[in-house]
Amino acid sequence: MLSEQFINTLRLAIEKELRLSVDQVVDPNLPDLRGMITYHMGWEGENAGSEASGKRIRPLLVLLVTAASGSDWHKALPAAVAVELVHNFSLIHDDIEDNSPLRRGRTTIWKKWGVPQAINTGDAMLTLAHLALLQLEETTSKETALRAARLLQDTCLKLTEGQHLDIAYQDRSDLNIEDYWPMVEKKTATLLSTCTGMGALVAGADEDRQQAYQRFGHLLGLAYQTLDDLLGIWGDTEVTGKSADSDLFTGKKSLPILYGLNQRGVFAIRWVQGGIKPEEVPALARQLEVEGAKAFTQDTAARLTQQALETLEKAQPQGEAGDALTSLTFTLLKRQA
Repeated sequence: MLSEQFINTLRLAIEKELRLSVDQVVDPNLPDLRGMITYHMGWEGENAGSEASGKRIRPLLVLLVTAASGSDWHKALPAAVAVELVHNFSLIHDDIEDNSPLRRGRTTIWKKWGVPQAINTGDAMLTLAHLALLQLEETTSKETALRAARLLQDTCLKLTEGQHLDIAYQDRSDLNIEDYWPMVEKKTATLLSTCTGMGALVAGADEDRQQAYQRFGHLLGLAYQTLDDLLGIWGDTEVTGKSADSDLFTGKKSLPILYGLNQRGVFAIRWVQGGIKPEEVPALARQLEVEGAKAFTQDTAARLTQQALETLEKAQPQGEAGDALTSLTFTLLKRQA
């Protein structure tokens, strides 16, 4: 209960700082641009609210690690804001590149205002992120701010590399499971690793502890994505809140699908023919399960989850924040399929 209250306190602080960051920098004479940003962030427009805003997992990780490392989490708010803005920049661009009409149940920026304005809005949010991070000079030191800036820039490059692989994989038929991990590491694990590592950096933790937290974030990202892939085919939408569009229908080359393709069985034969219809999805999901894809993905998620929790323990999170960080990790990695 205390962990939940602490996390809620952090969420409120994150939301306040995000709004301040946008309000202080975006030209008030450009209300339309500000409106696109606030719409995407879930603050304004139809169905605005917590569901439209998302869970703010990445900034929470920054603040929790800072506090669990024995420091004042308020110092890390600029870093928390920066990683959340980078995450949302990537979502806007991903939606364009994936031709996605919906994000969290709402019309996406590009669908609502057009591709050119969506690209520009994403670029604005990326710039806002780097400006926000500079505030670490005031809450920590110039040296820490510079190290954090280098880390975030490197992360942004890796995000684009991961997206490059994701797009390139759509037209390839020769992929195997080994091809999956570099893409997921760059698209998902890199940013989470940066969140946990940056939290430890701001706290002034020693290098060994910073590396342990970065490793934890990396494994957390891999485990989270593996579980997400599992839910993308066999998840109960009423429990998970995920889209009802199965990865089998959308054509996403997730881990269980790559496993099934490499079995070269009934599933692979149907998949390569293309044009899977919604009514075929339940039977294909069952076929994947028969061929071992579900069990393989579950085992992989369980192994990565265990490794993430063991690595978190090595980082020695302290106090109420440490309890909250562990609680949040369990929540993220124990979602129901």
